[in-house]
Amino acid sequence: MARVGQSGDHDKYLPLPKGFATAAIHHHQEAEQWNSMAVVTPIVTSTTFKQYGPANFKKYEYGRSGNPTREVLENLLAKLDGVNYGLTFSSGLGALTVLAGLFESGDNFIIGDDVYGGTNRLFNKVFSKFNIEITLVDLVDLKNLENAIKPNTKLIWLETPTNPTLKVIDIKKASEIAKRNNILLAVDNTFLTPYLQRPIELGADLAVYSLTKYMNGHSDVIMGSMVTNDKELYDKLKYLQNAMGVVPAPFDCYQVTRSLKTLALRMQQHKFNGITVAEYLEAHPMVEKVLHPGLESHPQHELFKRQTSGHSGIFSFYLKGDLKKSETFLSALQVFTLAESLGGYESLAELPSVMTHASVDSDLRARLGITDNLIRLSVGLEDVEDLIDDLEQAFQKVKHSF
Repeated sequence: MARVGQSGDHDKYLPLPKGFATAAIHHHQEAEQWNSMAVVTPIVTSTTFKQYGPANFKKYEYGRSGNPTREVLENLLAKLDGVNYGLTFSSGLGALTVLAGLFESGDNFIIGDDVYGGTNRLFNKVFSKFNIEITLVDLVDLKNLENAIKPNTKLIWLETPTNPTLKVIDIKKASEIAKRNNILLAVDNTFLTPYLQRPIELGADLAVYSLTKYMNGHSDVIMGSMVTNDKELYDKLKYLQNAMGVVPAPFDCYQVTRSLKTLALRMQQHKFNGITVAEYLEAHPMVEKVLHPGLESHPQHELFKRQTSGHSGIFSFYLKGDLKKSETFLSALQVFTLAESLGGYESLAELPSVMTHASVDSDLRARLGITDNLIRLSVGLEDVEDLIDDLEQAFQKVKHSF
């Protein structure tokens, strides 16, 4: 079986952030802030708070505007990204909806052409109805970004690595272009988390997350977040968070705070399992190509090493075959679960062309290579030998079915 380090360059990534696990366990979670001296952050479910007099309150007035359990999480999220300000929302797409509230009719957004299908749908099918001009750009070549900028361009949105074809975009160079043109740069860092990639340190204005994925990691919470070092930007987003009401529940905030305590450990295992499975697949005769930025075969592998501390467990590969073979392979899996989403402790497999990216226009899917034989894996925390055995028996099922 292939093992991590086979390519010989896994020690050339950026160093992992110091003090990350300690901060995840302790930051803004001191027992002294609670009257009960509780070691675990309490879940405060009250929707309203007593005032000393009209408009005279201690800290909180209404649950949408602020909540003690949510505040702990927001402060913790900022700390883990090495910044000062964090906000949470009812979902990742909810965070993007609030972000759009910063802008005006007639503005132009540049977004990466290969992004999560729900993000593509929100930009192209919803925001466009409000006279927001959307420009899809292949951001691997940043000359495309420079050529796409218009006088009314106000936002650059990118994912790196992208979903589902795992393209890597140079965040530092993209940020230099954005700053020269006075454009806000937001980076969706869901795939890597701040443990493996830190967009704001590379020049982004915002790091955005679907906390549903690796950050929570237990497939039991829907939530999103944004973090920034820009006080003015934070104040505007904080106002919109309250005004638009796209806020998470206190219990969900408690769950994510709990889950972040094990994020460093989980990401280490996701990273190990992911590259091990990717190396196994790259050598498999029934696999056409593996899309994993940690492999030397990836076209942006060297860039990836310069701006990350490694990769997670999410990647894609092309099965040799057609839709029928993909369906047979996916249906045969027993340890991997055929399901959407990613980043949980359990391993998932899906077919983006008809699942997560079905809402993307067919012409764009074809151009991006989101074909019926592109399979996306989210490699979980199971014993890696069992994951490889499961994939192998599924390959054998395909082999003997056609």
